[in-house]
Amino acid sequence: MLFNKSFFSSEEKKAIVKAIGEAEAMTSGEIRVHVEARCKNENVLDRAVEIFYQLNMDKTAQQNGVLIYLAYEDHKFAILGDKGINHVVPANFWDSIKEVMREHFQKHEFFQGVVFAIKETGFHLKQYFPLQHNDKNELSNEISEG
Repeated sequence: MLFNKSFFSSEEKKAIVKAIGEAEAMTSGEIRVHVEARCKNENVLDRAVEIFYQLNMDKTAQQNGVLIYLAYEDHKFAILGDKGINHVVPANFWDSIKEVMREHFQKHEFFQGVVFAIKETGFHLKQYFPLQHNDKNELSNEISEG
Protein backbone atom coordinates (compact mmCIF):
# COMPACT_ATOMS: atom_id res chain seq x y z
CA MET A 1 0.00 0.00 0.00
CA LEU A 2 1.31 3.42 -0.95
CA PHE A 3 1.09 6.08 1.73
CA ASN A 4 1.27 9.63 0.41
CA LYS A 5 1.32 12.22 3.18
CA SER A 6 1.22 15.85 2.19
CA PHE A 7 4.30 17.88 3.09
CA PHE A 8 2.29 20.78 4.52
CA SER A 9 -0.52 20.35 7.03
CA SER A 10 -4.03 21.37 5.97
CA GLU A 11 -3.72 24.50 8.16
CA GLU A 12 -0.42 25.40 6.52
CA LYS A 13 -1.92 24.84 3.06
CA LYS A 14 -4.81 27.18 3.88
CA ALA A 15 -2.36 29.80 5.14
CA ILE A 16 -0.24 29.47 1.98
CA VAL A 17 -3.29 29.86 -0.26
CA LYS A 18 -4.33 32.89 1.80
CA ALA A 19 -0.84 34.39 1.47
CA ILE A 20 -1.02 33.92 -2.31
CA GLY A 21 -4.37 35.72 -2.41
CA GLU A 22 -3.02 38.57 -0.31
CA ALA A 23 0.11 38.89 -2.44
CA GLU A 24 -1.91 38.84 -5.64
CA ALA A 25 -4.14 41.60 -4.22
CA MET A 26 -1.12 43.92 -4.65
CA THR A 27 -0.14 42.90 -8.18
CA SER A 28 -1.49 41.57 -11.44
CA GLY A 29 1.21 38.89 -11.17
CA GLU A 30 0.18 35.28 -10.61
CA ILE A 31 1.90 33.14 -7.97
CA ARG A 32 1.84 29.34 -7.70
CA VAL A 33 3.51 26.95 -5.28
CA HIS A 34 4.47 23.42 -6.30
CA VAL A 35 5.76 20.88 -3.79
CA GLU A 36 7.12 17.41 -4.42
CA ALA A 37 9.36 15.02 -2.54
CA ARG A 38 11.98 14.52 -5.24
CA CYS A 39 13.24 16.70 -8.05
CA LYS A 40 12.93 14.62 -11.20
CA ASN A 41 15.76 16.47 -12.95
CA GLU A 42 19.40 16.92 -12.06
CA ASN A 43 18.97 20.68 -12.42
CA VAL A 44 16.26 22.17 -10.19
CA LEU A 45 15.59 25.03 -12.62
CA ASP A 46 14.93 22.56 -15.44
CA ARG A 47 12.35 20.82 -13.24
CA ALA A 48 10.78 24.15 -12.26
CA VAL A 49 10.45 25.02 -15.95
CA GLU A 50 8.70 21.67 -16.60
CA ILE A 51 6.23 22.32 -13.76
CA PHE A 52 5.76 25.92 -14.92
CA TYR A 53 4.54 24.69 -18.31
CA GLN A 54 2.51 21.79 -16.86
CA LEU A 55 0.59 24.32 -14.74
CA ASN A 56 0.03 26.55 -17.80
CA MET A 57 1.77 29.40 -16.05
CA ASP A 58 3.06 30.67 -19.40
CA LYS A 59 -0.53 31.45 -20.42
CA THR A 60 -1.07 34.61 -18.34
CA ALA A 61 -1.97 37.75 -20.29
CA GLN A 62 1.08 39.73 -19.13
CA GLN A 63 3.41 36.72 -18.88
CA ASN A 64 3.82 37.52 -15.20
CA GLY A 65 3.46 34.16 -13.50
CA VAL A 66 5.83 33.14 -10.71
CA LEU A 67 6.43 29.57 -9.59
CA ILE A 68 7.85 28.76 -6.16
CA TYR A 69 9.09 25.17 -6.49
CA LEU A 70 10.18 22.96 -3.58
CA ALA A 71 11.54 19.39 -3.67
CA TYR A 72 11.82 18.80 0.07
CA GLU A 73 13.56 15.40 0.22
CA ASP A 74 16.23 16.58 -2.21
CA HIS A 75 16.64 19.93 -0.44
CA LYS A 76 16.14 21.82 -3.70
CA PHE A 77 14.03 24.83 -4.49
CA ALA A 78 13.66 27.52 -7.13
CA ILE A 79 11.71 30.66 -7.95
CA LEU A 80 10.89 31.02 -11.61
CA GLY A 81 9.34 34.05 -13.25
CA ASP A 82 7.80 34.17 -16.72
CA LYS A 83 9.18 36.19 -19.65
CA GLY A 84 7.20 39.32 -18.86
CA ILE A 85 8.75 39.52 -15.40
CA ASN A 86 12.27 38.56 -16.39
CA HIS A 87 12.19 41.17 -19.16
CA VAL A 88 11.68 44.08 -16.73
CA VAL A 89 13.35 43.09 -13.45
CA PRO A 90 17.08 43.23 -12.62
CA ALA A 91 19.10 40.05 -13.18
CA ASN A 92 19.43 39.36 -9.44
CA PHE A 93 15.74 40.04 -8.72
CA TRP A 94 15.08 36.70 -6.97
CA ASP A 95 18.39 36.40 -5.10
CA SER A 96 17.41 38.12 -1.84
CA ILE A 97 14.15 36.17 -1.62
CA LYS A 98 15.96 32.88 -2.29
CA GLU A 99 18.58 33.67 0.36
CA VAL A 100 15.97 34.24 3.09
CA MET A 101 14.14 31.10 1.97
CA ARG A 102 17.39 29.16 2.25
CA GLU A 103 17.88 30.45 5.82
CA HIS A 104 14.38 29.29 6.78
CA PHE A 105 14.82 25.92 5.08
CA GLN A 106 18.13 25.30 6.85
CA LYS A 107 16.20 25.62 10.13
CA HIS A 108 13.46 23.28 8.78
CA GLU A 109 11.04 26.22 8.63
CA PHE A 110 9.63 25.28 5.24
CA PHE A 111 6.20 26.80 5.76
CA GLN A 112 7.71 30.11 6.92
CA GLY A 113 10.14 30.15 4.00
CA VAL A 114 7.42 29.61 1.43
CA VAL A 115 5.09 32.21 2.96
CA PHE A 116 7.96 34.71 3.10
CA ALA A 117 8.69 34.10 -0.60
CA ILE A 118 5.03 34.58 -1.53
CA LYS A 119 4.71 37.85 0.38
CA GLU A 120 8.00 39.26 -0.91
CA THR A 121 7.16 38.26 -4.47
CA GLY A 122 3.86 40.12 -4.29
CA PHE A 123 5.49 43.14 -2.70
CA HIS A 124 8.24 43.36 -5.32
CA LEU A 125 6.02 42.58 -8.30
CA LYS A 126 3.59 45.39 -7.52
CA GLN A 127 6.13 47.95 -8.73
CA TYR A 128 6.42 46.26 -12.13
CA PHE A 129 2.92 44.81 -12.42
CA PRO A 130 0.53 46.88 -10.30
CA LEU A 131 -2.94 45.54 -9.72
CA GLN A 132 -5.29 46.61 -12.51
CA HIS A 133 -8.91 47.60 -11.87
CA ASN A 134 -10.07 44.81 -14.18
CA ASP A 135 -7.59 42.21 -12.90
CA LYS A 136 -8.79 38.64 -12.68
CA ASN A 137 -7.18 35.65 -11.04
CA GLU A 138 -5.82 33.74 -14.04
CA LEU A 139 -4.29 30.81 -12.14
CA SER A 140 -5.40 28.74 -9.18
CA ASN A 141 -3.95 29.75 -5.81
CA GLU A 142 -4.02 26.12 -4.64
CA ILE A 143 -0.74 24.34 -3.97
CA SER A 144 0.08 21.74 -6.60
CA GLU A 145 1.84 18.59 -5.49
CA GLY A 146 3.81 16.05 -7.43
